Amino acid sequence: MLAADAGAGEPHPLRKILILGGYGGFGARLSRRLAGDGFGILVAGRNLEAAKALASRLPNATALQADRNGDIAAVLDEHRPSLLIDAAGPFQKSDDRVARACVRAGVHYIDLADARDFVGAIGSLDEQATAAGVAVISGASSVPALSSAVVADLAEGMQALRSIDMSISASNRATAGASVASAILSYVGKPVRLWRGRHWQNRTGWHMLKRETYAVSGHSPLHRLVALADVPDHDLLVDGMAGRPSVIFRAGPEFAFQTLALWLLSWPVAWGWLTSLRQISRFLLPLQGLTARLGTARSAVTIEVKGIQHGKMRSRRWTLIAENGDGVEIPTLPAQLLARALRDGRVSPGARHAGGLLSLDDFRALFRDLAIGEEMTEASYTPLYRRVMGPAFAHLSEPVRTMHEVFGDGGAEGEAIVTRGRSLAARLVAGAFGFPAAGKHALYVSFEEHNGIEQWTRNFSGQRFSSHLSEDGGRLVERFGPFRFAFDLPSRGNGLGMEMRQWSLLRIPLPLFLAPRSVAREWTENGRFQFDVPIALPFIGPVVHYRGWLQPIE
Repeated sequence: MLAADAGAGEPHPLRKILILGGYGGFGARLSRRLAGDGFGILVAGRNLEAAKALASRLPNATALQADRNGDIAAVLDEHRPSLLIDAAGPFQKSDDRVARACVRAGVHYIDLADARDFVGAIGSLDEQATAAGVAVISGASSVPALSSAVVADLAEGMQALRSIDMSISASNRATAGASVASAILSYVGKPVRLWRGRHWQNRTGWHMLKRETYAVSGHSPLHRLVALADVPDHDLLVDGMAGRPSVIFRAGPEFAFQTLALWLLSWPVAWGWLTSLRQISRFLLPLQGLTARLGTARSAVTIEVKGIQHGKMRSRRWTLIAENGDGVEIPTLPAQLLARALRDGRVSPGARHAGGLLSLDDFRALFRDLAIGEEMTEASYTPLYRRVMGPAFAHLSEPVRTMHEVFGDGGAEGEAIVTRGRSLAARLVAGAFGFPAAGKHALYVSFEEHNGIEQWTRNFSGQRFSSHLSEDGGRLVERFGPFRFAFDLPSRGNGLGMEMRQWSLLRIPLPLFLAPRSVAREWTENGRFQFDVPIALPFIGPVVHYRGWLQPIE
């Protein structure tokens, strides 16, 4: 991928590399790697003694004192490196003064940033970097450099992507430094902007907990609890991939109690009681150190892409498991690969993020020297309603079929008219289930599919309620909290009906004569998907009735 850029200009030859934070957790590993590649290394940071200790053990390495928040221009003028790599961090709430100083000094710049705003804004330096004849690259880390390389490989041949789901779980023995802890705590409990259901929405950092399984042939599987993290991919992959897929990235430490502890701490921030957890990072590091000898030396990454290939739904998953503590090497690999590319003249001048600059095969050349196993799997998918209805699904009108071809992520918008039962009992039931208020509403519906189960979230003028749809015994099952309702889906004209056959509470069957009365219909009229859903209860009467139209959001 880099070779395609080379014709755009003549980059400066690479001789000496200054690494800010060159003795830190990631910086020290990167210093060793680049020294092993034959580069001259300037191990730099605020702690000169730590820099000297590492430099004394490396070939062609020199220690120097430098502060990324200080006068970097003077350091560059004195030592004249060809490339500066910023491995210090944290980059959340940071500015681009180091990159700008490099541009003015005619020095190439790479960083290991994973801060969403910082990485996304680096392109603002493109004109100056191009004029200076230097490359400025941000995000040379696990995200977005490695993640985008994997996604590009998984998406090969797909005409449109529906969703991208990623997670990373680090070994407990890979002790996080102060900058990593500060980066994580910067978004815990804070709003995280996500593209889901075909629109932008806010979720809460370190929420959306998920139990992830990492499986690679020849390795014992890992089961880890992960939570929503804020990364550049939430913007870059949405805008950079065909179909504008939803993107979610989760992360977590090895032990579930650590993830849950941060989740609990997130609530005071989410409620506005605290502005941020960053100020307590100095207390959390010693606590993490108490458990550093526990657990394993195993880390893992998984990325799943769902998309359309030649009209068929396909999911592809890539999983990596790193043994023997080698997982901590992975965030340094993109900077090493990009430094080699600069040395070989394969990077053109200009400023951009690292997403798309490297291929998965580039990384595999370095994986071979590490205790790493990786595997890619692929599966086809049949939508839920097609599975339930069988051959009859093909005879539905196109708008009805399209609405029920849920895979990965999707959304629709339209209008609805809602009427409500007037009795006290009807109002109590409607309120308990979260049904919308009476009136005419702008309607938005988001669809999320995971492991064949769909979640439909309906938004009536800002009032939301959700249900989960699945298949059981050849019937469609819709779950509202502890209640489950099983339906047959008979064809009706150009659409379908929903006829209730069973219902249960906490999976305990309930008498059908006490079940809600609902004969829902879906059909096409004037080229639009139409719906009509009346719900009534025995002895109570009508509870809610909503009808209207929807059309998919492209």
